[in-house]
Amino acid sequence: MTAAPTVALLGTGTMGAGMARNLAAAGLPLRVWNRTSSRAEPLADLASVASSVRDAVSGADVVVTMLFDEESTAETMASAKQSLAPGAVWVQSATVGVQGAARLAALADELGVRYVDAPVLGTRQPAEAGALVVLASGPPDVRDAVAPVFDAIGNRTLWVSENAGDGSRLKLVANAWVFTVVEGVAESLALARDLGLDPALFLSAVEGGATDSPYVQSKGRAMLEGAFDPAFALSGALKDTGLVLEAASAAGTSLGLMPGIREHFQRAVDAGHGDLDMSATYAEH
Repeated sequence: MTAAPTVALLGTGTMGAGMARNLAAAGLPLRVWNRTSSRAEPLADLASVASSVRDAVSGADVVVTMLFDEESTAETMASAKQSLAPGAVWVQSATVGVQGAARLAALADELGVRYVDAPVLGTRQPAEAGALVVLASGPPDVRDAVAPVFDAIGNRTLWVSENAGDGSRLKLVANAWVFTVVEGVAESLALARDLGLDPALFLSAVEGGATDSPYVQSKGRAMLEGAFDPAFALSGALKDTGLVLEAASAAGTSLGLMPGIREHFQRAVDAGHGDLDMSATYAEH
């Protein structure tokens, strides 16, 4: 029987903490590290909490990064140089965009590790439930090495292609749709309100129909109740809308909705809602 791979998880924030608990529950030896160490300490009952990136990755078979953006990921992994195990696999799971994914793949070559671009679909609750969808891209010879990790954190792995970076491309496509739904719900609720209606009537009108979804109802109710505990922080959504627009511009795709969505997300962040869930865009409508 093949021994379970030792995993180093770098980044134990909103997504990483849930991923860590599921990796440990799957029986994978686990080290965790976070730039703000107090956010990693609650995981001490199930993982070794490392005081440095080098301590976390030393001897690890698989290194998973779930950090905020391209810059924090590149800086963190660069600091692991000389400490990464021969033959280690780096699984990069943050949303970093097309150019970011290419930069990190080049960094992996410099560090001498195999690289899998594997952003995930899902927010805090799916991360805690081990129900993420992994959008993986990378060489076929690493699939067996990372399978135990992906099986632990997700309920489905979609291998997009052998080209590391295509996972990040698909993640931007999916996020563009998510942001369109969130902002669309916010605008419909605001329009109902400003037309003198109870905005909850919008949710009732679409409930159960072809234009409804559990996501429409859950985000709509959160907006009306002002329940903005972060499942996907507005600051992260703003960052990702910028990545979507950057990718679209490079590809020559004209996006009609995304510039306005980014403007509304920016307005909400400027109003102090950046640490709240992206549904807090409604608070500034």
